[in-house]
Amino acid sequence: MFGNEPSVAAVKSLDFFKGKKIVELGAGLGRDTIFFAQNSIQVEALDYSQKAIEIINNKSKKLNLTQFIKTKIFDVRKKLPFDDNTIDGCFSHMLYCMALSNYDLENLNKEILRILKPEGINIYTVRHTNDGDYKNGTHIGEDLYENDGFIVHFFSRDKINQLSKGFEILNIEEFEEGKFPRKLFKATLKKKSLTG
Repeated sequence: MFGNEPSVAAVKSLDFFKGKKIVELGAGLGRDTIFFAQNSIQVEALDYSQKAIEIINNKSKKLNLTQFIKTKIFDVRKKLPFDDNTIDGCFSHMLYCMALSNYDLENLNKEILRILKPEGINIYTVRHTNDGDYKNGTHIGEDLYENDGFIVHFFSRDKINQLSKGFEILNIEEFEEGKFPRKLFKATLKKKSLTG
């Protein structure tokens, strides 16, 4: 759907993750997973789709990146399969704007906060409320709209602020992607250190 090139967000996030161990949530077909691994970042790629994970595994073998990539079929509405304070960073491109309720998102953020080391980084992208598809299609509730069989959760800056409990917001950046274009926020958050 998005081609093989890494997302704009992954390229912009590279410096935060250099030499680190990260978790990519909603890795899809692995375009960002591969990009991170090619830059010597240890990536644990999680996705709900067995097919997507198979594709990432095949790419990983073909490109000799298996020492950098681990995969797992996983539903992000469940408790993340990592110990407390063990992960350097989390990355997700448009996962937060899937058909997840505010409740699901709050739980996911608590889980990311739990697994990240103090001062660990969580970077995620979401389509925002100035996107051309916002308020188009069928309103499902909250800021969720269904269009052509896809449900998208749209974000305002306020929603990012509400989801940042336990984190310091380093940056909320607007960018565009694709031909439409999709209008997105890239939120970069740092887990607050244990001292404060």
